[in-house]
Amino acid sequence: MKHVKLHCIIALLLSGCIPFFFQESRTPEITQEELRVHVRYLASPELQGRRAGEEGNRIAAEYIAKEFQRYDLKPPGDSGTYFQHFKFIATVKPTRENAFTVRMNGTQKSYKLDAQFRPLSFTENTTVSAPIVFVGYGISAKDDSVQYDDYTGMDVKGKIVVALRYSPKGSGENRYVRYQPLMEKAYAARDHGAAAILLLSGAAGEEGTDLIPFKYPVTKSAGIAVAALRWIDMDSLLQIVGKSLTEIQQRINTTQKPESFALPNLEATLQAQTERVYSTSANIAGFLEGTDPALKGQVVLLGAHMDHLGMGGEGSLQPDTVAVHPGADDNASGTAGLLEIAQYLSSHRQSLKRSILFLSFSGEEEGLLGSDHYVKNPLIPLDSTIAMLNMDMIGRMKNSTLIVEGMGTSPKWEDIVRRENRDSTIQLKLKPDGYGPSDHASFYGRNIPVMFFFTGLHKEYHRPADTWDKLNYSGEQKIAEYVARIATGIANEPERPFFTKTTTPMIASGGDRQGIRVSLGVIPDYAEDIVGLKITGVRPGSAAEKAGLQGDDIIIKFGEADVKNIYDFTHLLGKYKPGDVVVVRVKRRTQEVSLTATLEARK
Repeated sequence: MKHVKLHCIIALLLSGCIPFFFQESRTPEITQEELRVHVRYLASPELQGRRAGEEGNRIAAEYIAKEFQRYDLKPPGDSGTYFQHFKFIATVKPTRENAFTVRMNGTQKSYKLDAQFRPLSFTENTTVSAPIVFVGYGISAKDDSVQYDDYTGMDVKGKIVVALRYSPKGSGENRYVRYQPLMEKAYAARDHGAAAILLLSGAAGEEGTDLIPFKYPVTKSAGIAVAALRWIDMDSLLQIVGKSLTEIQQRINTTQKPESFALPNLEATLQAQTERVYSTSANIAGFLEGTDPALKGQVVLLGAHMDHLGMGGEGSLQPDTVAVHPGADDNASGTAGLLEIAQYLSSHRQSLKRSILFLSFSGEEEGLLGSDHYVKNPLIPLDSTIAMLNMDMIGRMKNSTLIVEGMGTSPKWEDIVRRENRDSTIQLKLKPDGYGPSDHASFYGRNIPVMFFFTGLHKEYHRPADTWDKLNYSGEQKIAEYVARIATGIANEPERPFFTKTTTPMIASGGDRQGIRVSLGVIPDYAEDIVGLKITGVRPGSAAEKAGLQGDDIIIKFGEADVKNIYDFTHLLGKYKPGDVVVVRVKRRTQEVSLTATLEARK
């Protein structure tokens, strides 16, 4: 039935049909009713969360394009359409070439894929034959608050290590929380020279008894082979040498001391292979030409991402829940605002001196993929783009409060935002930084003044409960009207706004940063699929800037350790304290350069 509904919706969209009540109620003005209709449709179960590369996302894109056409916006995209397509790595999947066998005293046992073992999404593609070493919880923590290391006295170089899930947390606060993630355990094994790690499921009757799912919120390689193994299968191997996995775990939990050991006469072969799955999504663009012959070549860009998290999984704050993540606030609200503003400004086009480009981005939730693709392949030259206004989560206004970031990116901004709020119907919280967890960051990294409109996080964020009925549509109407006034003001300013770099620290969003005390101050390029960490820029006044790092540098070594991806880099940061001096090796165009950075305290 779901497929039938989707095809019906596609037919309606392609035929230009919009529900009759919506056609009759349309007005050029920005209204609560139309905002609600847009949000309710985009966040409907039939669109299944609009994840980039999936069918619901494509249907949402068709809907937005049809609206742009209805507003008489010009199509500046691919082959005269409203779409700007881009290709990306949607996920990874296991291949058939996965195997796990154990040999002891001339006897060999093979394990069944997905029933007894499976590779994990962040495995290195490799085959390892080596002895097995049990390393307790696989934790290597040497900071002052923990002082616990399962690898103490153990030689695991070139071997396959086996680790329990979670930690020996004992009573009270869990001081091991930073070291519990599966990726962190894989890095600990790699840092001690292991060639592979097997991560066990929980014991019967305990948390996490199922075999760990293949898809983990990280898909970049950990640099070693990584696979899941059932508790019962590891326990059977230990019983051969007279040990009990349950008793070992209980002793570690009780004593809070490691109990690691090699398994004599036991060798295993782990073959782990995955492949990348590519998909295609699209930004949706509509162009409104200005009226002033001298100024219409300059463009004000209004943006909002339209994608969300699909049925959950990677990015969800309920990652084990398979359910539609509607993304009503994130970011059907911003998309609805973009559509209403586009309709309004189109009906007032004679009042605009400069041109307006409306961009609905896809792939934001995958790492700003759509906006990153746009700034690398602009439909309008970036040097003609004078400002970028971004709306992301504008549907949950409380106490008439609106957060506006990017105030430090142009000296004109604060005067403009206060002028357009002269009746003080909105309580403004102004912040200077131009970087942040949304698409405006891609433009700020290209020296374009930005504003970011946001009503704040809430308990339904990135969860199935972010539904259309929880939004404050009267508040969203005020915000959309306010952004329309600001866009009009910028479009009609006598002078182009001047760009300035901000000096405030960027607060990182998302991810587990517990225990990381330092900052380098680089801005990662999430869209690049390369070995190393490519950066789009550095924060003014940061350790990175002082060391001489530049935008488009690729960090390949941090201290003595190789950096293969952003997760490597984040893991390595956790090993340092403020004031530590580290050599950062980068690939800069065709050369490799070594730079010395003094790490600063994380703000």
